Formats: sequence, C-alpha cells, structure tokens
Amino acid sequence: MANITVWILGDQLLREHPALLAAEAQASRAQLRVLLVESEQRKQKLPYQRKKLVLLVSAMRHYAAELRAAGYCVDYRRAATMLDGLRAHVAEFQPTHIVTMAAADYSGRTFQQTRLASALNTPVTVLPNTHFLCGRFDPYPKPGKKVILENFYRAMRKHWGLLLDEHGEPVGGAWNFDRENRKPLPRSGLAIPPPLRFAPDAITQAVMTEVAALAQGVGRVDGFDLAVTRDDAEAAFDDFLRHRLHNFGPYEDAMSRRSAVLFHSLLSPYMNIGLLDPLAMARRVEQAYHDGLAPLASVEGFIRQIIGWREYIYWQYWQQMPGLLHANGWRHTRAMPQLFWDGATEMNCLKHVVTRVIESGYSHHIERLMVICNFCMLAGVDPAAVNAWFLSFYADAYEWVVAPNVIGMGLNADGGRTATKPYIASANYINKMSDYCTGCRFDPKMRSGEGACPFNLLYWNFLLEHEETLRANPRFGPAVLGLKHLAPGERSEIQRQAVRFLDDLPLYHLEQRRDEDGE
Repeated sequence: MANITVWILGDQLLREHPALLAAEAQASRAQLRVLLVESEQRKQKLPYQRKKLVLLVSAMRHYAAELRAAGYCVDYRRAATMLDGLRAHVAEFQPTHIVTMAAADYSGRTFQQTRLASALNTPVTVLPNTHFLCGRFDPYPKPGKKVILENFYRAMRKHWGLLLDEHGEPVGGAWNFDRENRKPLPRSGLAIPPPLRFAPDAITQAVMTEVAALAQGVGRVDGFDLAVTRDDAEAAFDDFLRHRLHNFGPYEDAMSRRSAVLFHSLLSPYMNIGLLDPLAMARRVEQAYHDGLAPLASVEGFIRQIIGWREYIYWQYWQQMPGLLHANGWRHTRAMPQLFWDGATEMNCLKHVVTRVIESGYSHHIERLMVICNFCMLAGVDPAAVNAWFLSFYADAYEWVVAPNVIGMGLNADGGRTATKPYIASANYINKMSDYCTGCRFDPKMRSGEGACPFNLLYWNFLLEHEETLRANPRFGPAVLGLKHLAPGERSEIQRQAVRFLDDLPLYHLEQRRDEDGE
C-alpha cells in the first residue's frame, strides 16, 4: 500500500499544488500525508521584519487548516531546523515516497535535488516550480542569453494572450504605456483610498505572541492587519480592483508623506507565498479594462509588473545564481548606514521611507529603487549588505526577488545583466516625484555648500568618480555631460563634502547566521 508524503514549503501555499495533484494521481487522500514544517533556524537566520514572520507563519497554519477541511491528513511540525522536522516525520510515518515542488531559492532547491533523499533515506520526487509562470513556460530556455525586460515581457504577453487584439497585436497599438505612468501626486483634490485591512483572528494572535517573543527582529507585531488566508487575500485583490487600479498607472512612480501605499496594490506579500496566482490576477485586471473599470495605461502597467517584471526577476535569478549573491561590479565595500536600522536622519525622504518599512515592512517599488537603492549606490554600500537589509526589513522579501532587484537593478552590480544602466538620480528626481523635500532642512536645488541635499553631493560625486565608465554606457552617457557645468572649484567642493558626509555616517554591521542543510 502506498504511503506518500507531500512536503509543502511555507512560501508555496498554492490552491492547486502540483505535488498534491501528482500524489493524488497515485494514491487516495487516505494514503498520503501533507507535511509543513516551521523551522526555528529559518525564522532567525536574519533579524526579520516581525510582521513578515507573522504573515508567513499564520498563513502556513491557516493553509494547514484549509487542507484539513478539504479532507487531507496534515502533519504540521515545528522543529529546530527544516531537516529535523523532515526526519521526525519520516521516523514517525515511514513514507515510501516524498513528493515536493522545487523551492524558489537556490539553496533550498539544491538541497531538495541533491541531498534530501540521502538525508532521509527515502525516495524523493522534486517537481518543477509552477508558482511562477516561468515554471510553466520559459520564453528563453537557452542559458546565458542576454535578454532585456521589454522583449521578455512581450514574449510573455504573446504566450499567455494578454491584452492582445484579434490579430495578436497589443491592445491600444503599443506594448508599453510607461511614459503615461510617471505623474507626481497632485497637491490636493485627489482622494487616496486606504487598502483593506484584516483583524487578526485567534490563530494570528497566537502567532503574534510567539513572534513578539523572538530574540531578534525588525519592528513590532502590533498593528498587524495583513491577509493570512486565501479568501482574505482575494478580498484584498478585489478591493484594489475597485478602488485603486484606476489611478495606479498615472501615479505609479509618485511618492508622498500622505500615504505609503497610494494606489499600489499591496499584494506582493500574498503572491510571493502562493495565496494569489499571478496569471489569474493578470486575467482579472485585463477583464477590468474590458469592463471599463480602469484605463489601459493602468491595466497594462499592472500586468507588466506581474507577468513582466516579477517573472523577469525570477528568470534572471536562476540565470545568474549562485554568483549573483556575490556580484559587486562597482566594487563597493561600505557597510549599511545605521540610519537604515533606526530611521534617524535629517533627510526627510529617507526618514519617512525607512520609518515606514520598520513599522510595516512595506514601501512601494519606486521608494525602494529611487530612495533606498539610489542612496546606497551613490554611497558605495556593499551590495551584499543592502541585499541582507532588504531581506530583513520587507514583508514580501525572498531571495529570488530581492537579489535581482537589489543587486542587479538597484545597485547595477551584476554587470548590467538585469538592467542596462545604473538607476541613480539627484535630489531633483525625489523633489519632482514626491513631497518629501518640503520642510526638509536640505535644499534639493543646491549641488554643494551648506544645506545642499546629500543626494546631490553623492550624485555629482559619483559622476565625477566614475565619469569614464558612465560615458561608455549609451543609456547613461548623456547624464555625464552635466559635469561640464561644474567649475573646477565646485568639483573639488562637491568631492570634499561628499567624502565628509560619508565619513560621518554611522554604520551597522549585520551578521547573518550560516545556512545549514534543510534550514
């Protein structure tokens, strides 16, 4: 008689899990068990955002309850390490076969594919990861090919038939409406609807108590209000469709003290653990356009984020691993500044963004790219340190999404494989796209001198330091021409002030716990 275990990882809470489907093709539900393991070691690898841990653990426990209600026998274990939990399960139930889906991260997948069967002395089948559309269709299967986002995105749109007319051409006559999605938020007259919030139930409250007691972590569990069930995640998606999708496109790049979310979806934490399916989301957003609920630029912009950028990032991760984690094309070595751990800075933009991330585990993608990564790039912070910070602080952070976004795009440390130019900007960009500069003690219009914004000092200093390299980049070269407006005396003053600013920055050295098999 078959005795099959289906091992489901905590970030794979899919409605139709391929390992469950495969196991049920071989045996009845009475002949299989579903295993989920909470690893204490994994929870404390980094000082994680406490709200992220509450989300992940509570969602796992609710998922186990969902499976039990569907008639599955579930073994939910809490163990020192993932491998300890697996071994304890095998010792108790002695499965004849284990079926699992490939992990989204490199170390987890390597463990599954090369060491799990021998560690458990049990046959193991590792199925392809279908959490991502790239696991269902790879538009560029040949390794080593350099692929830009736009081509990748078009291939995905064509394959999945999204926003195409009857001739297979893009609806609206263009593939990309990004130029229409760069408006700053109006000073007044535009209401910003808040995202849907969820009161913690008894399971979540118990998890909050446990997470609050952990020795290390970022932020507090107080105020946790994220969705932890599939039904609630889908309700959050419905709320976005009704109240924020319409204005998502025009204000996609806007930043404001008034709201952290603005018209963004706040759905990535749910997508990244499997509570929402990216293709189903893209199709519903497409339908919203056909139903007249949102303009094409907003709909296309959202679909581009879901099946374009998100999938491209995952694809890039697997193209570049394991070397991506050590990429440092600009040879930056500075530790992460202390201000990213406590928000203690006189720079309004950084103070607002970092404080929000400490409190909630969230800021939207432009604040991640053009405030946090921009500052770290200009300040010469070690990419590995920035990567670890993002993994610690964000509720939607997992290695597959953080490393290509931060090391690849935000810090341009991978030799331009993810993004073809460094995304750096002076204070002018932040002043144009946000209200952060209002009331700040630093002047966004001053390049140097008393009161000059550090973003300006660091930006122009970076151009001076890397002028030859930047001139050679066809997408960035024109920006370097601005150096011709700097007199020799101002060049020297900018460099002197930038060095002094960086030397005076208190630094924070984060220690990561060493990975072990089956963490």
